[in-house]
Amino acid sequence: MTMMTPQPLDQQEDEEMLVPHSDLVEGPQPLVEGPQPMEVAPADNDNTGSVENQGNEEPQASRFTWTIENFSRLNMKKLYSDVFTVGSYKWRVLIFPKGNNVDFLSMYLDVADSATLPYGWSRYAQFSLAVVNQMHNKLTVKKDTQHQFNQRESDWGFTSFMPLSDLYDPNKGYLMNDTCLVEADVAVRKVIDYWAYDSKKETGYVGLKNQGATCYMNSLLQTLYHIPYFRKAVYHMPTTENDIPTGSIPLALQSLFYKLQYNDTSVATKELTKSFGWDTYDSFMQHDVQELNRVLCEKLEDKMKGTVVEGTIQKLFEGHHMNYIECINVDFKSTRKESFYDLQLDVKGCKDVYASFDKYVEVECLEGDNKYHAEEHGLQDAKKGVLFIDFPPVLQLQLKRFEYDFMRDTMVKINDRYEFPLELDLDRDNGKYLSPDADRSVRNLYTLHSVLVHSGGVHGGHYYAFIRPTLTDQWYKFDDERVTKEDVKRALEEQYGGEEELPQTNPGYNNTPFKFTKYSNAYMLVYIRVSDKDKIICDVDEKDIAEHLRIRLKKEQEEKEDKRRYKAQAHLYTIIKVARDEDLREQIGKDIYFDLVDHDKVRNFRIQKQMPFNLFKEEVAKELGIPVQFQRFWIWAKRQNHTYRPNRPLTPQEEAQTVGTLREVSNKAHNAELKLFLEVERGPDLQLVPPPEKIKEDILLFFKLYDPHKEELRYVGRLFVKSTGKPLEILMKLNELAGFASDQEIELFEEIKFEPSVMCERLDKRASFRFSQIEDGDIICFQKWPPPETDEQVRFPDVLSYLEYVKNRQIVHFRALERPKDDEFCLELAKNHTYDDVVERVAQHLSLDDPSKIRLTPHNCYSQQPKPNPIKYRSVDHLIDMLVHYNQISDILYYEVLDIPLPELQCLKTLKVAFHHATKDEATILNIRLPKPSTVGDVLNEIKTKVELSQPNAELRLLEVFYHKIYKIFPTHEKIENINDQYWTLRAEEIPEEEKNLGQHDRLIHVYHFTKETAQNQVQVQNFGEPFFLVIHEGETLAEVKARIQKKLQVPDEEFSKWKFAFLSLGRPEYLEDSDIVSTRFQRRDVYGAWEQYLGLEHSDTTPKRSYNASQNRHTFEKPVKIYN
Repeated sequence: MTMMTPQPLDQQEDEEMLVPHSDLVEGPQPLVEGPQPMEVAPADNDNTGSVENQGNEEPQASRFTWTIENFSRLNMKKLYSDVFTVGSYKWRVLIFPKGNNVDFLSMYLDVADSATLPYGWSRYAQFSLAVVNQMHNKLTVKKDTQHQFNQRESDWGFTSFMPLSDLYDPNKGYLMNDTCLVEADVAVRKVIDYWAYDSKKETGYVGLKNQGATCYMNSLLQTLYHIPYFRKAVYHMPTTENDIPTGSIPLALQSLFYKLQYNDTSVATKELTKSFGWDTYDSFMQHDVQELNRVLCEKLEDKMKGTVVEGTIQKLFEGHHMNYIECINVDFKSTRKESFYDLQLDVKGCKDVYASFDKYVEVECLEGDNKYHAEEHGLQDAKKGVLFIDFPPVLQLQLKRFEYDFMRDTMVKINDRYEFPLELDLDRDNGKYLSPDADRSVRNLYTLHSVLVHSGGVHGGHYYAFIRPTLTDQWYKFDDERVTKEDVKRALEEQYGGEEELPQTNPGYNNTPFKFTKYSNAYMLVYIRVSDKDKIICDVDEKDIAEHLRIRLKKEQEEKEDKRRYKAQAHLYTIIKVARDEDLREQIGKDIYFDLVDHDKVRNFRIQKQMPFNLFKEEVAKELGIPVQFQRFWIWAKRQNHTYRPNRPLTPQEEAQTVGTLREVSNKAHNAELKLFLEVERGPDLQLVPPPEKIKEDILLFFKLYDPHKEELRYVGRLFVKSTGKPLEILMKLNELAGFASDQEIELFEEIKFEPSVMCERLDKRASFRFSQIEDGDIICFQKWPPPETDEQVRFPDVLSYLEYVKNRQIVHFRALERPKDDEFCLELAKNHTYDDVVERVAQHLSLDDPSKIRLTPHNCYSQQPKPNPIKYRSVDHLIDMLVHYNQISDILYYEVLDIPLPELQCLKTLKVAFHHATKDEATILNIRLPKPSTVGDVLNEIKTKVELSQPNAELRLLEVFYHKIYKIFPTHEKIENINDQYWTLRAEEIPEEEKNLGQHDRLIHVYHFTKETAQNQVQVQNFGEPFFLVIHEGETLAEVKARIQKKLQVPDEEFSKWKFAFLSLGRPEYLEDSDIVSTRFQRRDVYGAWEQYLGLEHSDTTPKRSYNASQNRHTFEKPVKIYN
């Protein structure tokens, strides 16, 4: 499920409902209840805690009536009803006759036997509780809710059920003869356990997996799949066995549809999105479903051309309408026929689908200034409109739930109530939607096939679909991986949107109902023409599927089944990884440099844990051609210094044990693998010989040879040595292994460890191995000696310097900061390079003389973007510190070439200032760079040197502007170091002469432009444009102030006459008349904080809308859907 917006209010419970009772809540309760301790709504991710997640099985329901006599004389704090049974569960009602620490009757439904139920019990019920009005039944107080009851919350209900004053008032009718009647209606549903729920078993259908934010695509694909004629056409698109699903949309769609038809579990869509040419990022972008529908159908239409199914998309989805303009006073008519695959219907201002169609064909009159130019007849009064020539068999209605709001310069979601019928008659009112050319013999009666729903806001949310695949009364909800049975009410009425009323019962407040907007509503409807129903809801079976596709998909299915079985039986098996000399020879110096082998790349065997190890040896003999008598297995051990070496041979006793027992001995970790080294000895003629007997004195050593000229390290073999022996004694043997002359002088080094740093020490050739603490599994590196001189040919003369290089080398991809997507060049650096080393190498590559002019910025591995802050001069010790991002190491750095050295720049503060000229409209954007201790006065002096002033001695000021309001005038002595220009706009302007000489009774006020808009039944003020200051004089009327404002802003009379003027305080407009004295409203002299009071100019915002830049929060659907292949 994709949920990018908070849970909307309509999906939450009425606040005062969400209350398990608690005896622990003491003290006065708040009048307006919020969730209190122990009064917590079910978590959003509790899959069984909302109605939506319940199965559609008929709930078992029952009503219980409780007659409580002598009610007003009850003196206990709480009272339980008798136990009653619903759905084989025991329940009772719990009341607090005098309230649970509130002045209300408190009433709950309680699980009667909760104390004796087994651990982990859970049950779900929808229920209502009522106090019956015994005078007028319609005044009965009734409240309903639903809850997942469990050990922690074994009762649930209403702390503030009804005011005690109403209950005990003898004239209100709730107590008659001091008797109170309580009714409980309880319906128990079977709880769906999300993890154990089997969609196929419960419904016969399977869902689609969500790749991150692809629920919008899943709902569309399920809808298309459940149009059998469409599915059949997709199956008949020609594909071959050589096609690859990720590179072929037809094959990927065939594969997806086949799996939806025959799989038992949910289906992945990765193959399909890859065939679209999408990367992972596209899968995490939520797109517009309507756009995806069009793009996908266009793509399929194109791919179907020249095949047996050419024209299917048009046959199913294409309709035609006629645009016409008809003159009223002369005989002239212009018509144009157009095709459509879907219709965009207005939601705003329309109560239902029929109202939208009425609006669609509404006639517009072209008259007055808007007359129609009718060729030879000149300008004429005319009627303009649209009528339908024909409707398609499958009618796709896109509901305009998302609209661009010009006032707010953003997209908004329309959550208004909008009804749609189960049967849609487009021939209604004598065919008023049809053009004169329409074929009236075709009956345009449609039945609803699917409802695609969006739950959430404009910047994201969740998509799912209600579909009735065979047009019976049974609906299904397709919600990503889960499919559930639903009733017609859930699919239709509950998706109309609009508002939900919840009564407010708190005393001291007016009793108007609370209204909550429902954020889940239909945004696309699919109707199927009744007369075409049998053709479209046709049978699709295996014979419709190409043989190569059946074979391929069955094979895939079998492989998947094998993997599942493999996984299910994993606990019965052990993986044995066997490393041999051949692996060491193959890997050392290529894949690895330290230790001996990468165990993931050696031969592995999957062996039953019960198999005796001796039998496993026979398996090895068969597989590797090494008879059992020539095999000796060594067990590997992890040393304290984190190296991993062969430690000792297996004993005969161990080899007699089972593989499972041996694995436990070698590695305590659960399900760990058994790693072994297979020692195989060969005689002088390379024939296999039995391994020599190993006594305690014998040590097995491994040898690597280093060549400084080739910069090459390779494995040359292993030898047994005596612990009392000395390296001198094996020099000739090592020269033979290396292919050197027998008297070649060589130097030996022990490779000790490589984490966290390399430790490789020279071995004393004259000391015994025991003295040098050499043991089984140790690695000796050797090379010719003396080493060559370090020069351009030889960078690493000895094995230690080479291993250091290998350990620390790092390829870094450098990108210019202004082009953060493109690699410019790569450099091989070392992780332990200092800051200076790195910038020096970059400067060298860029042929730049001064490395201090290079500024680097690290990479964010998650967003794949530069981090917001560059690296300060010498603020990191090593290259590795520049590359680390949390627990990941990046290989990307961004660079800039500065115009001054970075240490100098860091002592300066750069401010972006918009300078507003006294007489010119356009603002000039300036980048002011000054030393950090500078003041605002220094900034203004610097600006004076860069701009043209209206007069040489003009005074300037610096303002902080945010969301079209002035928040601050900066004092000239304020230090610039702490001024933030990232979020606020800094504006510099000349101070007008009139402001310099304020009279005693003059006021300097804020003047802002604004528009009004209504959102969720509330009027909101929206500011726009450039705010400014204005001096108002004592006794000055609005008419006089208006004249000065018009002159200042140079607004034409016609436009200015439409402007309204208002005094605004805390966002509430109070409109002014021309005769009003403006100064009486503005009594405060100070400017600071005065932004909460301002003179507002109300008029439409005609300024051109800015295009979004990268840093703005964009409307999620703005990125177009593209299918690249």
